[in-house]
Amino acid sequence: MMRYGTDHNLSGPMPVHASARRTGPFFGAIDLGTNNCRLMIAAGTPTGFRVVDSFNRSVRLGEGLRASGRLAEESMKRALDALRVCAERMKQWPLVHVRAVATEACRQAANGREFLARVQHETGLTIDIITAREEAELALESCSPLFRQPEHRPVRADRGVLFDIGGGSTEVAWVRIDPERETQTLIGTTSVPVGVITLQEMFGEGHGPSYETMVSHVQEYLNGFENVHRIRREVTHGKTRLIGTSGTVTTLAGVALSLPRYNRAAIDGLTLPGSSMVDAIGSLRCLNNEELADHPCVGSERMKFVLPGCAIFEAIHRLWPVEDVTIADRGLRDGMLLRMARDHGQRSGKGRHTTSRHATPRSRGPFGTYATL
Repeated sequence: MMRYGTDHNLSGPMPVHASARRTGPFFGAIDLGTNNCRLMIAAGTPTGFRVVDSFNRSVRLGEGLRASGRLAEESMKRALDALRVCAERMKQWPLVHVRAVATEACRQAANGREFLARVQHETGLTIDIITAREEAELALESCSPLFRQPEHRPVRADRGVLFDIGGGSTEVAWVRIDPERETQTLIGTTSVPVGVITLQEMFGEGHGPSYETMVSHVQEYLNGFENVHRIRREVTHGKTRLIGTSGTVTTLAGVALSLPRYNRAAIDGLTLPGSSMVDAIGSLRCLNNEELADHPCVGSERMKFVLPGCAIFEAIHRLWPVEDVTIADRGLRDGMLLRMARDHGQRSGKGRHTTSRHATPRSRGPFGTYATL
């Protein structure tokens, strides 16, 4: 189980108190995505980890990538600026392990590896490009506690769909659930090459008829995965969970709850009727750009991407109409931190831990993958 402390989202280094430094070990995780650059620093606990500092900035690294096939210079500069902040923030903590990963934008860009070499040279950060499969596995690891049976559901779920709507792609995992052992096993995954940035660049911001065009476009990609796994048939039996982790689903939950401002504590792990999420989409579709920018759960930075994200969610929910949707405000960073905490415990001989096959320690410099500092 993950234990969270205060989730700071500040622009500069957070002061570290001497008492806090004695509560480690401390781990750092960076997720460089197509749209956002995110850092999370956490202290290991007997049951997982406790967040002590975090940072999130929209960098739009994949902006224009679909047309050019390359990361644009301005996009790389925005990402570098954010990564410099991450590097400085990490210096404030006595980190024992660090992992930094890049996803779809760097996977697809012809100059993706060249950019990450530049990042290493200018910031000291070593960032690995992970596969779509590992991206799904990390999301599953972070969301594992959310697959537990909700108290209001009399029928025990034995299957689950986990989706993560990103900037450049959407990851979907089809999961087998063992409700007795409270474990999950991946049956299959797919990476749909459509995210909020790519969809916005293809069809615009989603106002008017273009919205349904977006939904249909995403469903065309999902149909292949459905044909292989016959997920819709399982959904009709009422024994399937649907869990979403992304800014889109957390935004929709905030809108559904009419929150005056986004509140992670009220959202993460919440289960809402799918109809409530669809109603929230309807309310957002009635707003123009200025109204979306002023909305407390959207804002100016995400204004032009919110309806494309809604279209991806709606494509998933129409294809697999699970009655309830569980919202996860957690993702790759959380999965990486769980692995680091578990593997550190195994190496130090504390507690009962199992080793992830993705967590082999490698010493690669001050900010290398799983580097011991």
